[in-house]
Amino acid sequence: MGEVESHSSYRPGYEVVAERILQLIADLELAPGDRMPTEKDLATRLETSRGMVREAVKILSAIGRVRAHRGRGLHVADDEGMLGSARWGGFFLPTDLDHVYMLFEFRRVQEVAASRLAATNATPAELRAIEAAVEVCKEGHETGEAAMFERGDDDFHLAVAVASHNQFLVVAVREARRLQRQSSTIGLRGSLGGHAAEAVEEHAAIHRAIRDGKPDEAGAAAARHLDNTLEDYRREIQRRLFG
Repeated sequence: MGEVESHSSYRPGYEVVAERILQLIADLELAPGDRMPTEKDLATRLETSRGMVREAVKILSAIGRVRAHRGRGLHVADDEGMLGSARWGGFFLPTDLDHVYMLFEFRRVQEVAASRLAATNATPAELRAIEAAVEVCKEGHETGEAAMFERGDDDFHLAVAVASHNQFLVVAVREARRLQRQSSTIGLRGSLGGHAAEAVEEHAAIHRAIRDGKPDEAGAAAARHLDNTLEDYRREIQRRLFG
């Protein structure tokens, strides 16, 4: 069970297994502090490998949902951690513009790092996934299909994170983009506004730098993309507030 198919063909299998472990915790009605099944038992229940379960547990430990105690097994965590949806759901208020800007700062750090690592670690299959997302985003822009554009945009940023081969960055990028979508509640529907045409070119520049194995250029291109995207948000906010 290497790669698990979803709407994105390059979604790592360990992420899907992590979600299934969370569902199992809920199904078993385990409370914080309760002991979980062993890795071997989880692999049997979920019909996957122990290696895949181990990688999924790393993800769940990183986001504070599971605690792995040496010699004492796996336990449900006492809280969800900073990346847990409940904690961020209370912390992140999309009607607070300062939080929107802070989220962009967070994304900039994560995605610059992911792009640099991807330039060193990306496999041929991962490069193809990044390129395919660039093309979907481009087609969505050229045809005026916002949903296609946004799907390509999501797939692009996730594909770069996956190519970094850092599971924690994958989680951070996925969660930050989910939170950014909440900004639509302040009237900013669509992820890039008037920046769509430039974003297509910026995605292509990031892809080229990753493909060519140039970490510095990939990081710089990612930084430009996030800075320009934030500036687009700022302009749109000004327009809507002041006409």
